[in-house]
Amino acid sequence: MSVLDNVDAATNLAKNNEVQLLVFRVSDKPDSAYYAINVFKTREVVESKNHHITQIPSSHKMLEGTIILRGMQIPILNLPLWLGTTLNKEDIDKSNILICDFNGIVIGLRIMSAYRVLKKNWNEMHAPDSYRIGEDNVVINDTRLEDGSLCLVLDYEKLLADVIPQAMVDVSESPANLKDFNIPQKLKNGTVLIAEDSKTAQKHLKQIFEHANLSMRLFDNGKLLVDYINSLGDNVSEIPAIITDIEMPEMSGFTVVKLLKGSLKTKNIPVIVNSSMTGLNNKREAEVLGADGFIDKTKSQNIIPLIVEIMNKN
Repeated sequence: MSVLDNVDAATNLAKNNEVQLLVFRVSDKPDSAYYAINVFKTREVVESKNHHITQIPSSHKMLEGTIILRGMQIPILNLPLWLGTTLNKEDIDKSNILICDFNGIVIGLRIMSAYRVLKKNWNEMHAPDSYRIGEDNVVINDTRLEDGSLCLVLDYEKLLADVIPQAMVDVSESPANLKDFNIPQKLKNGTVLIAEDSKTAQKHLKQIFEHANLSMRLFDNGKLLVDYINSLGDNVSEIPAIITDIEMPEMSGFTVVKLLKGSLKTKNIPVIVNSSMTGLNNKREAEVLGADGFIDKTKSQNIIPLIVEIMNKN
């Protein structure tokens, strides 16, 4: 049986502030680290030896080439190399490829072995400040396995931005499509609150708001955003809109939406989910919980027009 069998529905987990992680390793060495990725960003694990890699001339050093899987051409990223580990030929022959889907972009990550599926509450996921120091940090948060081993969750958006930048949001598009919009005074004068734990996604959102000459305030997870709003007491009427990711340590974006839309003082503030978890179930669940909009992270350049559209409707 595959380690990816019998996983729970993503939306049911998110409603309970839970996440299911695929735990894997990129080396067979006894002291090698455990890493994790949300199960619902993965499709399958295939053996490397069964797939021929076609190299791409003049490509990034971490882009090994492509394989053909079920008629689809899939780029293969050298995850061990990105993490500072070099595999020899024997290691490569024994390795596996983890097929993943980010915002509809299908890629393969070279790993050594898939270990197991682990269910965690988001409040058991931690994001120490040390992970936020410098632009080169590849870890976004961590948790513990049952035996106490540390398990690191990587910033896969940074990996994509590093190796396949054309797959990411084009922030330069954002100013042009604002010209046709009547930007509400409340948005011009106010500060949009954003919960986002990826430094890469934070950087993109900062650029988008700077290009539009609009103010925003970032929080590294949903709990920090909710705590800040609670600290304002009843003085929340000046908040023009709130943006939240789904996957975050401490508190998931779905929990953020549920809390804000369940409170009399915040239920009328537009809340937009900005996520790479773009399946129909996630979009439906965001809507059921009361979110006013949902936008894929690769289309984040459209987030301000979406805010304007929602505010002008209300």
